[in-house]
Amino acid sequence: MRKAGEEGAGQAMAIVFLALCLSSASTFASADQNRRRPQPSPPHEAAKDRFPSSVSIGRTSSAVFPLYGNVYPNGLYFASLRIGDPPRPYFLDVDTGSDLTWVQCDAPCVSCSKGPHPLYKPEKDKLVPCVHPICDSLQAVASTPSHTGEAQRPHCDSPNDQCDYEVEYADQGSSRGVLISDTFSMHFVNGSLLRPRLAFGCGYDQQLYGNDAPSPTDGVLGLGLGKSSIMSQLREHGLTRNVMGHCLGRRGGGFLFFGDDLVPTSGVSWTPMSGRGLRKYYSPGPANLFLGRQLLGKNFEVIFDSGSSYTYFSSRPYEIFLTLMMRDLSGKQLKVASDDRTLPLCWRGAKPFKSIGEARKYFKPLTMAFSQGKRALLAIPPENYLILTKHGSLCLGVLNGTEVGLKDLNIIGDISVQDVMVVYDNEKEQIGWARANCERFPRSAGSSALPSPPPGFPVPEHLPSLRPSFHAASGSEEMVARGVSAGHPHHHHHPGGL
Repeated sequence: MRKAGEEGAGQAMAIVFLALCLSSASTFASADQNRRRPQPSPPHEAAKDRFPSSVSIGRTSSAVFPLYGNVYPNGLYFASLRIGDPPRPYFLDVDTGSDLTWVQCDAPCVSCSKGPHPLYKPEKDKLVPCVHPICDSLQAVASTPSHTGEAQRPHCDSPNDQCDYEVEYADQGSSRGVLISDTFSMHFVNGSLLRPRLAFGCGYDQQLYGNDAPSPTDGVLGLGLGKSSIMSQLREHGLTRNVMGHCLGRRGGGFLFFGDDLVPTSGVSWTPMSGRGLRKYYSPGPANLFLGRQLLGKNFEVIFDSGSSYTYFSSRPYEIFLTLMMRDLSGKQLKVASDDRTLPLCWRGAKPFKSIGEARKYFKPLTMAFSQGKRALLAIPPENYLILTKHGSLCLGVLNGTEVGLKDLNIIGDISVQDVMVVYDNEKEQIGWARANCERFPRSAGSSALPSPPPGFPVPEHLPSLRPSFHAASGSEEMVARGVSAGHPHHHHHPGGL
């Protein structure tokens, strides 16, 4: 993985965290004769009962989690979830752009970065069989038609085969492992402490942050639309409604919630989720994009992605945006800061800026006007597309997505939804947003002040980011698959192949 920082604009581009599930599979061959075979494990229960919830409640509620991190300099927001018995904390990168949650795992580990916590240690009786519906959903994603037009769907040689997965990221990072289930300890707003058993990835082979670089988190919290996402599983257990939201603080921190108890009853702009080709992502459909009152582009396809630190426009609207902005700044007391390489384009004033507000008068707001539903507007003020660097410069947090392989796709990243509550209502298939003070923890969650960051979180200058470009899963006979059969090569993809 590359990190967004002073190392250069090219590295900054790589911070795109988008988890786009594309149309080909990289599967593990269960008939590979070169792999070790473990001793047979006890027979599994029927697949549908493989990991039932360890709790039940009379009505659905909501779970709330503090978020930590920021757009700059950390480059990500993460939640601390407690997994296992006894419960142990794991820092997970919040990602609405991918489905599968995974943690670094000692299975044993083939390639893992040093993370903030010890590796998760799996037990064989927690393996999810490849015939389980969640594994089947991963296989369905993996087996969509390839460039040959013929789907090559993985299969199970035995009902007790494990479920292997592989996730590849847009910046060429990856995680490979096996699907397991364990308990997640969660506090609900109705006062309950529940421990549902959920499926997630035990990642024993990661290529994420370089060979020796430490990992800022223990894994990824997948919150996409697929059956394997934590959100979908909680809904399946009857613990929450299939509604989720996040509120990212401009000065850092925030909160994440599952369920609809915290959704505001008024003041929310709603738009239907797109029914077009982007349906498997959180897309509010096409929008018209404006800088001030000037039109930058029409029918602008948009995706919300909490894993992208910055916002990405495709080439044409990006170039128009840049041209109009530079024209507006002409003659103003701002100069391009070519020596500040935090992001591709930065400016400095007569003296170092102490806040973005000092330069707000030089920049116009961006607005996205969505054509579906009630024509909702998403206002993006300068504070939500600029960052203030440690050098006192202002840098543009909107990047050219086409240059990093996103083609015509446009990403609303974390920077543009700071101090905005974003709600993903999968029950009603709509996305909503409202201005909010994300530094205040919801009162219904028991406190109005955000908790302090958990101990052990490293805060380096810049943190790398990751995004899957496709998921794959298949049955296997070995808990640790150390290789891929020559008959099933990897297929490397870039985002944008929708």
